[in-house]
Amino acid sequence: MKWATAVSRKTSFGDALLECAEGVRQSLGPGPVTLALAFVTPHFAQFYGGLHENLVRALGPGTLLGCSAGGVIGGGEEVEQAPAITLVAARLPDVTVRPFHLEGDLPDLDGPPEAWEELLGVARTEEPQFVLLADPFSGRPEALLAGLDYAFPGSTKIGGLASGATSPGLNVLFLDSEVHNSGVAGVVLTGNLAVDTVVAQGCRPVGDLMQVTRCDGNIVYELDGQPAFSTLEELFAGMDQRDRELAGRSLMLGIVMDEFQEEPKAGDFLIRNLAGIDPKGGAIAVGERLQEGMRIRFHLRDADASAEDLHAVLTGYEGTLPNRDAISGALLFSCLGRGEHLYKKPNFDTSVFKEHLGEIPVGGFFCNGEIGPVGGTTFLHGYTSSFGLFRPREPGGIEELEPTREGELRDPAPSPPEPENLAPEDPEPREPEPLA
Repeated sequence: MKWATAVSRKTSFGDALLECAEGVRQSLGPGPVTLALAFVTPHFAQFYGGLHENLVRALGPGTLLGCSAGGVIGGGEEVEQAPAITLVAARLPDVTVRPFHLEGDLPDLDGPPEAWEELLGVARTEEPQFVLLADPFSGRPEALLAGLDYAFPGSTKIGGLASGATSPGLNVLFLDSEVHNSGVAGVVLTGNLAVDTVVAQGCRPVGDLMQVTRCDGNIVYELDGQPAFSTLEELFAGMDQRDRELAGRSLMLGIVMDEFQEEPKAGDFLIRNLAGIDPKGGAIAVGERLQEGMRIRFHLRDADASAEDLHAVLTGYEGTLPNRDAISGALLFSCLGRGEHLYKKPNFDTSVFKEHLGEIPVGGFFCNGEIGPVGGTTFLHGYTSSFGLFRPREPGGIEELEPTREGELRDPAPSPPEPENLAPEDPEPREPEPLA
């Protein structure tokens, strides 16, 4: 198993794609490319339809997945508000890749899980892993994630919502030769592959851990037997001036998702916005449905808190790794609200990742929402960096043979020929659609 990633800032679509293809091909060496993921800024919107044809000539991937992106991540760089393409490529010799596109009705959660297996063409017993890209205006990602967790509870689901446009129909999803403006595109990966996840939600806790003692849906009336608004007043009273000012604009609620976690730490909380407060009624509204008995803790979000959280979750992940060298590549789905806008310095998340995990190829994009698990359940997040880290399920691998999509091994294909006439030279890049 081998991964590579490259980024190009060239303003010609053809030149940028060729530079990315040559970069990953040089890193991977000779042999077939099982899977490629491409993330393209809206400066190249007029060329979306030619991505697959050009990439087949340049790299010859077995499967292509990708989407439009308000910013791209790859080759150790995070490119925001500028023309760019990122390409991630992987050689997965003993892994089967099944691409899919979903749109319209999904199976009922009250029905049998076999309906989901039939929809995606994979059985739970195959222990599948999922990479998901969704259109933010039509993909119904939360319903899909609930269904996938129901049907495939032991599987990893990682991904993000396409970005770069703020109107329906302008974001795109790439799936081989198809270009979709709606729904969800993804791949199911089975075989000798495991996907670890690290979800950094960019917050630090404040105040004490409390229990929800009375609530209705997303409205919390009591915490530890006291009016919820009263606990909020006590929290503010105990803060210093800096935290009090920060809480006025970025106070969040963290929900412990694993009821058996006695001392929850970074990564154990699902972070949600406070949607409103009712001083007279003593209640607070949260951007998530709650249940009595759940444990919560308030959190603050800013650049320092986000950096602290990122270091904390990556440190925690490091502690679980028996062999760092087993990780061959990573995908990063990061919120549009992070990056240089938040940290006031470039390439922050990827630099911290490298500090903890070394020279692992990592690529991805800045999303309109990020997909990743907390406490064993998969959620759609905001303000988050969601990492998927890929390693063999078993040591070793089959370097001599490469599976087709149906899992039948074939001889490795020779490296694709040098591309010719990728695309005509582009005019000056146009202004992108406003970012979300």
